Amino acid sequence: MSDADRVDVNGTGAPAVAPVISIGGRRVGRGEPVYIIAELSANHGGEYARAAELVEAAATAGADAVKLQTYTADGLTLDSAEPPFLVGRGTPWAGRRLHELYAEGSMPWEWQAGLKRLAEARGLQCFSTPCQLDAVDFLLGLDVPCFKIASFEIVDHALVRAVASTGRPMIMSTGMATLEEIDEAVAAARAAGAREIALLRCNSAYPAPPSEFDLRTITHMAATWSVPVGLSDHTLGTTVAIAATALGATLIEKHLTLSRQDPSPDSEFSLEPAEFAAMVRAVRETEAALGGLRYGPSPAEMSSVAFRRSLFVVASMAEDEVFTVENVRSIRPGNGLAPKYLPMVTGRRATRAIRPGTPLSWELVGALGA
Repeated sequence: MSDADRVDVNGTGAPAVAPVISIGGRRVGRGEPVYIIAELSANHGGEYARAAELVEAAATAGADAVKLQTYTADGLTLDSAEPPFLVGRGTPWAGRRLHELYAEGSMPWEWQAGLKRLAEARGLQCFSTPCQLDAVDFLLGLDVPCFKIASFEIVDHALVRAVASTGRPMIMSTGMATLEEIDEAVAAARAAGAREIALLRCNSAYPAPPSEFDLRTITHMAATWSVPVGLSDHTLGTTVAIAATALGATLIEKHLTLSRQDPSPDSEFSLEPAEFAAMVRAVRETEAALGGLRYGPSPAEMSSVAFRRSLFVVASMAEDEVFTVENVRSIRPGNGLAPKYLPMVTGRRATRAIRPGTPLSWELVGALGA
């Protein structure tokens, strides 16, 4: 990275520009198209056919990748009805047993190779979130192009190190994590061999209130850890994803469901296919609008340059007549001299007779009048 790319936005001396990583040959990071991930999560509803339909919907909507989740209920928690194992208030799952919820939402591991093949046949990348250690080896056997660490697991350094040791790129969601906890997770990953890390700004409420995302943190994260930074979005709409793109997010992850009416632990805060496609279009338009650093007319503006103001002779003039503000004006279109030259023109004599409506040029401007 050149010195010109380094902007110390927070006084840390860290670069404000995140580098680029490669996920299965797809470049992700600054200056690259936003990497859009369709999260299938529990929206398969326990049916392989529905999971396959979600993969198809993701491809049609314009996603770059689909993401699965690889865990078992027993791998995540205990089958217990004691108070710590019941979901508290403030979520769509209040009062349910954790084990029951995870059993309902888990995707059978035997589906995942087939879904990965289906995704790749449709031009999508496919990877997963391993939520337990044996899932890492399982996914490595499927040759996934990268791994995702969920926000709930970012504090599990054993899992972080296991993923990092694969040498594959890893994406970590940071919902709930303090700056210190993120720093510890990144350090653990790097110490275990990770060379390509991306972080996702996330709010781990379901659904998440847009007002609590604090998206300006994205630029601080990129500067602090020098990695690509994106968004894991659990809001009900698409505004937050679009705003994050404008602030420099290089990855967007959003849950996809066939219908929010489908019974699923995650359908309530997921986008339906048409909504997901609209988000993709909006993200692409936003990143196109961001463009680069430019002054002067764009290609589309070139035809409008002719309609700028310029100096025209607006009254009949004889040869040697003096130019004044009465016979020369700044008007549209732009065929004549730039308006800034009016003080230089007034007081000089015409080199020949001039008809009104003639664009003023230097060959028509002679010496100063007596």
